[in-house]
Amino acid sequence: MSEVGKPDSGKRQGHTRNARRRSRELAVQGLYQWFLNPSEVGEIDAHIRDAPGFDKADREHYESLLHGSVHHLESLMQQIQPFVDRPWIDLSPVEKAVLVLASHEMNTHPEIPYRVVINEAVELTKTFGGTDAFKFVNGVLDKVAAQARDTEIKAQSNVQPD
Repeated sequence: MSEVGKPDSGKRQGHTRNARRRSRELAVQGLYQWFLNPSEVGEIDAHIRDAPGFDKADREHYESLLHGSVHHLESLMQQIQPFVDRPWIDLSPVEKAVLVLASHEMNTHPEIPYRVVINEAVELTKTFGGTDAFKFVNGVLDKVAAQARDTEIKAQSNVQPD
């Protein structure tokens, strides 16, 4: 309810969703740049903040995703690698960026359902990745979610339909 007695129009929730989506897009672009040319993440961050549309992003979520993904890269790669069917070096920069970002988001943002994280990652891969890369990303993230969000997954599987 937005005002007393009036139903909420949903604009606020939609705005939050769109702002988070934009923050993910920008963070993936930053990670992509970082994987191509590892440099100070602050330089990449400054460049991304100057990009058109940054004002529409959820800044806090963007910072968490970009900086957190780079900061925790080693542990994220260790989490992802067992579910990847080829050496890390053979993944495209887009696949790396999306997998790292989504894994970080699953680990650090429990308020966002794992299915949302995976769906957003698939959409990012469809936008920025190769033709069938989204299938690969979806498969890997399903396995990462089973490990990172096992309690959430078990709780959902125990819910019986009415």
